Amino acid sequence: MEIFLGSIYEQFEKVCKDFAEKPALIYLGKSWRFSQLKEAVETLAVHLLKMGITRGDRAILYLSNTPQWVISWLALLRIGAISIPISPIYTPVDLKYMANDSGAETIFCLDTNFGYVTQVLPETGIKRVIVTNLAELLPWWKRWIGLSLNKIPSGKVGGGEHIFFFRKLLTSRSPSSLPPLKTEPEQMFEMLYTGGTTGLPKGVPFTHIVFLEGVSEQRSMSEPFIPKGKDIVIQGGPLFHILGQQMGLGGLLSGDTLILLPKVNLDGLLDHIQRYRVLTFFGVPAMYRMILEHDRIDYYDLSSLQYCFSGGDVLPTEVAERWLKKFGKPIYQGYGATETCGRVSLTPMGEEAPPGSAGKVTPLQKVKLVDPDTLEPVPPGESGELLVSSDHMIRSYWNKPTETAECFIEMDGRLWYRTRDIVRIDEKGWLFYLDRSVDTIKHKGYRVAVSEIEAVLQEHPAVISACVVGVPDEKVGERIKAFAVLKSDVKGVSAYDLLKWCRERLAPYKVPQYIEFRDMLPKSKVGKLLRRELRAEERKRFEKT
Repeated sequence: MEIFLGSIYEQFEKVCKDFAEKPALIYLGKSWRFSQLKEAVETLAVHLLKMGITRGDRAILYLSNTPQWVISWLALLRIGAISIPISPIYTPVDLKYMANDSGAETIFCLDTNFGYVTQVLPETGIKRVIVTNLAELLPWWKRWIGLSLNKIPSGKVGGGEHIFFFRKLLTSRSPSSLPPLKTEPEQMFEMLYTGGTTGLPKGVPFTHIVFLEGVSEQRSMSEPFIPKGKDIVIQGGPLFHILGQQMGLGGLLSGDTLILLPKVNLDGLLDHIQRYRVLTFFGVPAMYRMILEHDRIDYYDLSSLQYCFSGGDVLPTEVAERWLKKFGKPIYQGYGATETCGRVSLTPMGEEAPPGSAGKVTPLQKVKLVDPDTLEPVPPGESGELLVSSDHMIRSYWNKPTETAECFIEMDGRLWYRTRDIVRIDEKGWLFYLDRSVDTIKHKGYRVAVSEIEAVLQEHPAVISACVVGVPDEKVGERIKAFAVLKSDVKGVSAYDLLKWCRERLAPYKVPQYIEFRDMLPKSKVGKLLRRELRAEERKRFEKT
């Protein structure tokens, strides 16, 4: 495995030299060669310096998956500034918190979010706003058609000395030149915020070496079959998320072609896979389920796909089996966290993983399984809380000393990150994800993994999603309660039917005592199931009785 050396921008310069005339980005039919992308990046970088943005300054990327996102990210890298990518669906409350927590003074935003930005300006340290539109880098005739057919969302944008327009910056040449590139491997270049499912979002600072090791390991999984510079990757996840960065930006830094879509649209996604003969697709398990259940799936030719990767959540066995049967290609799984820069375990392309595995522990990661209560090592072959360490690793949260002390611990002369996840690792290094330790139910002395029960429920043909929590009980510790969402066209399925289904597939102590039907389940802004909200509801009921 070849590890990218130096800084991220140096790696970008290398692929621009090696693949100058090769397509780097494709967005809604328009293509940018690596040479064109580099020119756009350096043009923007010059303007950012003229605005007063300098090395170490922080800038929020409040954008969708667009070329503007990639150009801005690379331009900030070129001048040594720090990017803060966040979700474009965040509200003013989220935006205000992250702007103040990060200390950002610049924000790149879509015109549709400009109103939110202006709301928070008086309460943050943001000094300058760079505004763009989803379609403004497309040819004029495409913009005209999109606007005339009302296909391009847009918002009102005000003016002022602190307001700049992205397209104008790219089209106005500046005689100024860029200073020499000065970056160190351990220099911070980016901060990603966790989803905040256990409280306020925490900033996770990334260094060049941590990021480059992560994308190198991820890309090495498919490299024996798809050489660097030969892949065509479609962006199946958001660029503000570590999965989207490792797969999408990692492909770009390998000289591969990256296809971007501004939002999730199944027909658009499948059409792009067919049209551009995409080789690599990635997404969360829900995306694979959506594709399999799409009523027009048979209209598209997806035979070009070679490497399909799933991360971000546990892939249900039935989804993996249906995908393999439908397309003849396996879904390769991985496991990781923002705090580990994605990968902890990955499945090499061409290897058949044991059923239920989330990949092999990667070479650059050291792992340890411990009892979550005592932190004592568990016997070989048994499950425990996963601790992760590496020679180059994220060592703390941003401005969160309490949370840092809880999650990053010294042990055996090394720093370890506590994942709070319960896993099992076999003698060959295959990792089996069992559950979040904070979501483990203690029932009659047993530790019950809620994800196992949820997986069984979601395999029922009538269930579209499920969530399991522990309900306080003085006699048994916690009783098991499940919440289920049924498919809209399903009639006559009762709680009794689902309980019978569970009894046939689970050990008796794992079968839920209660099942409640819901129209939807609470999720965070990045799509993670918020078990804590349902758990809080049940605890309130318990306290009232």
